[in-house]
Amino acid sequence: MSPGKVITENNPQYLLTQQKRKRNLKLVKKHWQLYLLVMLPLAFLITFKYVPMLGSVIAFKDYNVLKGIWGSDWVGFKHFNQFFNLPIFWTIIKNTLGLSLYGLIIGFPAPIILALALNEVRQGLFKRSVQMVTYAPYFISTVIMVSIIIVALSPNTGIVNTILGLFGMDPRNFMGEPGLFKSIYVFSDVWQHTGYGAIIYLAALAGVNPELYEAAKIDGASRFQKILNIDLPSILPVTVILLILNIGNMMAIGFEKVYLMQNPLNVMTSEVISTYVYKVGLIESNFSFSSAVGLFNSVINLILLVVVNYLAKRISNNSLW
Repeated sequence: MSPGKVITENNPQYLLTQQKRKRNLKLVKKHWQLYLLVMLPLAFLITFKYVPMLGSVIAFKDYNVLKGIWGSDWVGFKHFNQFFNLPIFWTIIKNTLGLSLYGLIIGFPAPIILALALNEVRQGLFKRSVQMVTYAPYFISTVIMVSIIIVALSPNTGIVNTILGLFGMDPRNFMGEPGLFKSIYVFSDVWQHTGYGAIIYLAALAGVNPELYEAAKIDGASRFQKILNIDLPSILPVTVILLILNIGNMMAIGFEKVYLMQNPLNVMTSEVISTYVYKVGLIESNFSFSSAVGLFNSVINLILLVVVNYLAKRISNNSLW
């Protein structure tokens, strides 16, 4: 054995590294089933989420199907400048942010309020009935949901206009009024997702120590005071995490529902980034331009996520990382 090798093997840092490797290897052998389970979703993420990110390079090229991604001509920020100089650029941004903020202000507190209310219900049958009624809409597909909205708000046969007619009011084309699009979208979304969203908060409330409620009862606290001083602080970490995730997706309005609810009468208030990318990218086959728009959208979402996570960590000590 050479002197150099003896020195290396007697090095404390080398021995420590070898011990860590052996320990990690033993853990892998002991829990190989868990690692095998992790490998499948990890392979899915790498294959369908990370590898396609390489295709984002076409946002900086004039993509040609015959030349391929790497053979197409490099044009830099041409498509980004083209998007920023569009006459409808600020309209699209305003619609996207307006719809997101409206949905966040109305939709985010709704599951919290429902969870707090259900947590106070002691009658089992009534509680289960309310849960079933509020959870059920979540499992309705987007296409069926939009069909329900269109039929219910129809100016001729819709139930809403039928009820208005009983009070002597003229029928209205709700889906054709641009000013009503955001409200219809947001409140139908609240109806569909509030019950399911409350599950997370109910799970957090289930972990509250019962002794806290007993102590509050002895001190003469009212129900509102219990909610304010026990329930809300208990679900605060979950609330902050979900708020960060919601704000991080502020520019990523769901494409399907908006597109299905669009019509020529409300398009100026319903056109958002995702629907514009679909029309330009797939219908008009302008892949480079649509990729640039989508990449811009993703970068803005990432910036929002990082900023809100930083502020949440500074203010409440709760964050994603």
